[in-house]
Amino acid sequence: MAKGKTKSTAKTVLERIPFAPWTKDLPLVAVVSLSGAIGMSTPLRPSLSIAAVAAILDRAFTMRNVKAVAISVNSPGGSPVQSALIYKRIRALSEENEVPVYIFVEDVAASGGYLIALAGDEIIADQNSIIGSIGVISTSFGFDRAIEKLGIDRRVYTSGARKMTLDPFQPEKPDDVRRLKAVQKDVHQTFIDLVKERRGSALQAPDRTLFSGEFWSGAKGLELGLVDRIGDLRSEMRGRFGEDVILKIIPRERSLWPFRRQATGSLMSPPLIAPENWISALEERAIWSRYGL
Repeated sequence: MAKGKTKSTAKTVLERIPFAPWTKDLPLVAVVSLSGAIGMSTPLRPSLSIAAVAAILDRAFTMRNVKAVAISVNSPGGSPVQSALIYKRIRALSEENEVPVYIFVEDVAASGGYLIALAGDEIIADQNSIIGSIGVISTSFGFDRAIEKLGIDRRVYTSGARKMTLDPFQPEKPDDVRRLKAVQKDVHQTFIDLVKERRGSALQAPDRTLFSGEFWSGAKGLELGLVDRIGDLRSEMRGRFGEDVILKIIPRERSLWPFRRQATGSLMSPPLIAPENWISALEERAIWSRYGL
C-alpha cells in the first residue's frame, strides 16, 4: 500500500476517535450542524430552536482542549425570536469559554439563518450559497369567502377589541395590516442594527440594497461584505489549524421520532395525517422553495 494512502486512512480513523491517547496533542475543532427552518415544527424534519440546539452548543464550546467551534448553517429562516436566542447563545458560549467560532454557510443562510450566521467571528460561504434576505415576512391565508360559500357560521367571543386582529376567517382590515407592518418594522430594525454591529465597515452597499429583503449568491455576498471568505469547512480548518486538525462532529441528541409516547407508556406513530402538521410542512416547503431549494 502506498505510504500516502496509509497516512490518509490513519488520519480518517483518528478523526473518528478524537480522544484516543495518541491524539491529545493534535488541534481539536468541534463541528456543529444547524440545519432546518427556525422554530417551525413539521412532521418531516426537525426544526431549529434554542431548546433543540442548546445542549450540543454547550458540548461543543466546553470540550477539553477545543481550539475552535465550526458551525455549519443551512437555514432559510423562520422565527426571529428563536433565531436571536440561538445567536445569543453562540456568542455567550464563545466569549465565556474564549473559543472562536467560525460559521460555514451550506446551501442557504437567509433571513433568520443569516441572523444566526452573524454569531460567527468569521462567516465563510460557498460561492453558490444563498445569503441575505435581511427582512421580515408574515404569511397567512384568507378563508372568509370560502366559509361564506360553504354556508358556515363562525362564532367567536372575545374580551378586547383587538383580539381578532388578522383573523384568517374574517375579511382583511386595513388597520390590522398597518399594525402588523409597524411590528414588522420594529423587528426589521433590530435585525438591521445587529448586521451593522457585527459586520461594521465590511459592509459595501447602501442600506436600501442590503436591507431590502433581497438575497444573493455567496460570491455576491462577499462583494457586499455579508461574508468574509469563500471556502468550505474542512479546507478552512485545515488551513488555519494544520492538516492534523481533528474535526469532531457533535451530533444532535436522538429522539424517538417518528414515534411518540402515549400516556400509557406505549409507542405510537405521530399524527402525520393531521391537517395542521401538513400545513406546517407546506409552509416550511414554501420557505425553502423561495431560494430554489
